[in-house]
Amino acid sequence: MSVKNNGPLPGGGSDDHPPLSRQRRAVLQHLRGRAGAVTVAALAQECGLHSNTVREHLDALVDAGLADRERAPAAGRGRPAWLYRARPPQQSAVREYAGLATVLAGQIARSSADPHADALAAGEEWGRALVAGQEPARTPKEARGRVLALLGEIGFAPEADEDAREARLPRCPFVEAAREHPGVICNVHAGLARAGLAALGGEAERVALHPFAEPGACRLLLDAAPDGPDAPGGPAVPAVPTRPGTPGGTGASGGTDRPGEPR
Repeated sequence: MSVKNNGPLPGGGSDDHPPLSRQRRAVLQHLRGRAGAVTVAALAQECGLHSNTVREHLDALVDAGLADRERAPAAGRGRPAWLYRARPPQQSAVREYAGLATVLAGQIARSSADPHADALAAGEEWGRALVAGQEPARTPKEARGRVLALLGEIGFAPEADEDAREARLPRCPFVEAAREHPGVICNVHAGLARAGLAALGGEAERVALHPFAEPGACRLLLDAAPDGPDAPGGPAVPAVPTRPGTPGGTGASGGTDRPGEPR
């Protein structure tokens, strides 16, 4: 097939590191969900934890090679605060899984009576499994932020707006598989976001994934109006690219399949 917009760069997944506690992994998820560096105070507020607890986890993540620490620019008297940012995840293990994902996506595309629906259902099951046992979010914004943090841990490197309503996804750990079987892989990712958000107390029907929405990135909406045209450069119900000549296919939330065009 031919997708004119090559989409995101390959992304990485979890690193090789000693097992993390549930709370430390949650802090890492939030850190990976941030596009830039963050202070202890800001991350503590986002995680709902005491600043000292978050600082302890962050310093441990730095020691484990999962995060970097730097001083904020000086702004007046006193010592500048520390800023933390997640390190890019290792990609070796993800590359192996990406090859498997391509094979599985091809099998679904060839053998399923409705590959888009089956891919969406598989993604939803994956999303529920990833957040199983987690406490529901206290607010819709927190639920959206936790989904973005989860996507960050997987390797999508989301760049979100302040309210976590919309995010640019400049990386994808399965981008090669998505270029070959976008109607399957992209629906899996849409299902993951939908089910993850729903399990945390958000509204799954407000999730809309726009694969290859712009050069070098996909776009994810987590608070889209169900029937409103608020998607950047397209309808709120997105189009997911598929093989050329496939008529009437449905994308991650419905709609006609077609590849994203470069702007």
